[in-house]
Parts: sequence; structure tokens; C-alpha cells
Amino acid sequence: MTDILIITNYFPPETGAASNRIFHLANGLQKHDFKVSVLTPLPNYPTGKIFDAYKGKFKYTSTKNNITIHRLWIYASNSKNKILRLIAMLSYSFSLCWYFIWNKLPKTVIIQSPPLLVAFTSVLFLRSKKRKLILNVSDLWPIAGLELGALKKNFSYKLLEKIESFNYNHSDLILGQSNEIISHVTSLFPKKDTFLYRNFPDFVAPKVSESTLSKGKLKIVYAGLLGMAQGIYKLCQELDYTHVQLHIYGGGAERDKIQALIPNNSELDIVYHGEISRDKLHEALISYDITIIPLLNRIYGSVPSKIFEYARLGLPMIYFGGGEGESIIKDNQLGWVAESGNYSELNNVISKINTSELNLKLKETIKESAIKNFDFSTQLDMLINKI
Repeated sequence: MTDILIITNYFPPETGAASNRIFHLANGLQKHDFKVSVLTPLPNYPTGKIFDAYKGKFKYTSTKNNITIHRLWIYASNSKNKILRLIAMLSYSFSLCWYFIWNKLPKTVIIQSPPLLVAFTSVLFLRSKKRKLILNVSDLWPIAGLELGALKKNFSYKLLEKIESFNYNHSDLILGQSNEIISHVTSLFPKKDTFLYRNFPDFVAPKVSESTLSKGKLKIVYAGLLGMAQGIYKLCQELDYTHVQLHIYGGGAERDKIQALIPNNSELDIVYHGEISRDKLHEALISYDITIIPLLNRIYGSVPSKIFEYARLGLPMIYFGGGEGESIIKDNQLGWVAESGNYSELNNVISKINTSELNLKLKETIKESAIKNFDFSTQLDMLINKI
């Protein structure tokens, strides 16, 4: 049995794509006879507050699915203040350093990036010819920060670029969840060993039946983080509701604004459902006609994991985020595409959707495509051969 350590900023009971991705990876490796341990902060995402069950703890160790989970102290914050966010990252980095000093570590370590500083701390302390470091890159920072408007090209940006290069250079294998990420890494380090590791889901999808097909208005659903990058608040204001009803699940920075918007604008046909567990969410999602996957701005390297999860559910999609995600939707015939940020085109695309096409046959076809092209087990087997 091979020991392997995963260092991540997100892990259940936290919700979201990053948490799910790392949990499925850890669980999959454990099923393949790896002895898996995880280093992660005390749960705090996306609220920026330590979850009640973990308050007052400096470290908490537990076991789930034969995975040992070490939760370390963090100064939790989701503040827009960059100084406070930096302090939060540095606090977790400090906890990691303390852990590295006092504990024996496996020879194989998977490090999640971003956050860049956490990845940098891990790579800096753990790089060794006797240890294999695997960097799992889910988004390209600092490029993504620049495109989101969170960063500017100044001294800090150049410093982050140097940190990014250091992380790539001193990793033995780099996993990228998009072809754009792989291309970026190899443009900097042409000889670097890389592997395309998508965020494929690992769950049994609920059965879709004719009874889940709605009548009347087209029921569109968004489920996920209500953050600045997704732009759901703006989407709520820009949609044409003549023949559309929008349903929203999730939480995040824009939640309060969306909740305030709905009762004061009766012409906006929006239903906010709050946050529910992932299993219950899957059951709820299949009752809608289509789902929408938006990004406020096209982000180089980003491929929303919702594409693969919703395909497994057999849910037709409208993709409104640009980049590599568009090609995945088109190539696998998973739904419709509208130009990122172009709300007129989005409304035009929606208006042309023939509701008679949103039938059981379409949903089953999408599920079959997901099983064939987005199989978690096949991808994991290929990764294990690289480790």
C-alpha cells in the first residue's frame, strides 16, 4: 500500500467544485489501495467563518472512507479586503509549515493550486529528490485574477508570476483540468511532465423520467457559487422573462443582493431556493428543463466542472462563459452556447430553443455521452499509471 498526502484548501463538509474534486480524487485513490491522508484548513468556505462543529479547535483529525483528514487552524475570512484575504492564506501556510516540521510525510504528495501561496509553501518545504510532488492546477493564477479584475499588472502581479513559475518548476508532475492550463505550463516549461485531469464526477445519477419534463414557461436553473465571477446578480437583471422562469440554488457573496432583488421586482420571474446538500440538489436539478453555466468574463484556463456533472445528470445546458467550455459543449452536443457577456445573444439563443426537443430522449443521449467521454474511473486509472 502506497502512502499519499493531498494538500488542499477545500474539502468536505465544505461545498463547491474544488471540495468535490479533491474528495473524489482522495476516495478514488483509496479504493485503488493507496493509503490516503489529507491536509486541509478547518472548514470555513464559502462563509469565511469556521463551521460551528469546528470552532475553538486548533487541529482536528478524523477518518472518513478510510481517508485520514487533518484539519489545521486558519484565520478564516472571505472579506473583499485583500489584506485580510492574504492574512487568511498566510495563516494556513503557517499551519502547514508547523505540520511539516513535526510530522513524517509520505514520499508522494498532491498539492492543490490555487491558492498560489499555499501551493508555494508546500512546494518550497517539500521539494526533494526523494519525494514526488504532483501539482493539481484547477485555475491559472495570477492570469485568472487579472481577467477577473482582482489583480493589476504591478509589482505584486510580477511576484505572483514568479511564485507560479517556482511551483511549476519544482513539481514533478502537473495536473491541469483544461487543455489551456496544460498549454500554459508547457509554454513556460516545455519538458515538464503534465496530465489532463478533468473534474469528472463520481456518483450514481438519479433516473430521469417523462414526469420531470415541465410544461409552460421554460424552467432554467443555476446551481452553485453566487460569487462575482459567476455574475448571477447581473444575469437576474438581464434575462428576458417572457417565456422563462429562473431558479437559483447556492450561496456566496451575491446572495443577499439577489434575495433583495426578487421581492422588489415582481416582473423578474425568479425563485431562490437557498443551499441544499449535493444529493438533494441532484434530485432537484433533473426536474428542470435546462441549466445555465455563466461566467461574467471569459477566464483563460477555466472549464467549469458543472459541465461534466450536469452531463452525468442528463441535463441540457446553456453555456455562457467562453473559452474551452464552449468546445466541450459543442463537441459533445450537450446544449447551447452564447457569447460570454453578450446578454442580447443569450436571450436570443434561449428564445430559439424548441421546448419539444427538451424530451427524455435528449436527456438520455446527454447521459450516454457523459458516461462515454467523462468517465471518472478511466481517467483515474490513467493518472495512477503516472504516479
